[in-house]
Order: sequence, then C-alpha cells, then structure tokens
Amino acid sequence: MATSRRRTSRSAEAHASAPGTPGTAPSSAMGQKRVLKKYPNRRLYDTQNSTYITLQDVKDMVLQGQDFQVLDAKTAEDITRSILLQIILEEETDGVPMFSTAMLANIIRFYGHAMQGMMGHYLEQNLQAFADLQRQWTEQSKTLYDPTQFNTEAWSQWTKMFQAVPGFSGFPPAKK
Repeated sequence: MATSRRRTSRSAEAHASAPGTPGTAPSSAMGQKRVLKKYPNRRLYDTQNSTYITLQDVKDMVLQGQDFQVLDAKTAEDITRSILLQIILEEETDGVPMFSTAMLANIIRFYGHAMQGMMGHYLEQNLQAFADLQRQWTEQSKTLYDPTQFNTEAWSQWTKMFQAVPGFSGFPPAKK
C-alpha cells in the first residue's frame, strides 16, 4: 500500500512540474537514459527508483521531457517505441482523438511504400516546427493576458497568426 501511495504522489508531482509543451527535448538528471524494464507479466519496472510504474507514469516522464528507454526484461530488446505507441493508443481511445480515420489510413498506406522513410522524417520535422511555433505563441501570449502590459496590436497579430494556420478551425473541446 505504501508503494501505491508513493507512486500516486510521484505522479501528482510529475503533473505539477510538467512543462506541457510538445517538442521539448528529452533531458536526464545525470546525463544517462533512465532505464525501464517490462516484465512478461506486463508490469513496468523503473530501475532508477526501484519501483513498479504505470503507463501514466511513463506518460508523465514524456511530458517532463525525461530521456528514458524501455527494455524487455527477458530479451533486453528496446521496446520504447512500442510503449509510446501504447500510450498514444490509450490517449486516442480515452480522450479527444488527435488523428482522424482518414489520416490514420493515409499513414498506413505509406508502410511498405518507397516514400516510407521520407514520410517519417517529414512528420517528425513538421511536428517539431509546430511545437516551436506553439512555444513562440505561448511566450508571446504571456504579455497579452497581463492587464498592466496589455498590447492591442500584439493581440491582433497573435490572433491573425492562429487564423493563418491552414486547417485551424478552433480548439477541440476540453477532456471531461
């Protein structure tokens, strides 16, 4: 029972300190990747803290920008991508989906295609560019909400930037 309380508290701390900005480069406290092991019973073990963790804890590590690697405990195979895909699947199932059916179908069509390698690179570069823009908008918007420094021209430019984004039709409804 003490370990579950400790895990819950650590998870709450992770949410409180998470930067929440996509595209943040991974970091680690000692310059080394944090190693997680996945056992045949499907449990994840954090070798740094010597505790079992959940997928939510792994998601929190991603949000904090921590650099980690997930290894299969039996074979030592790197299964990090598989765990990250599992987190995405849960987010797509439980929350407001980010990917439409048409988009997922198009991604599947690129597998085995001569352009597969290029498509992965293209998506990665565009996601990074989008994350960089989001960081810039966040920084610029900080002064927009400060009543002592409100700048109507900056507000106008900021809203025009959002309207100029192709396909932007507003924000999705918040998760419940």
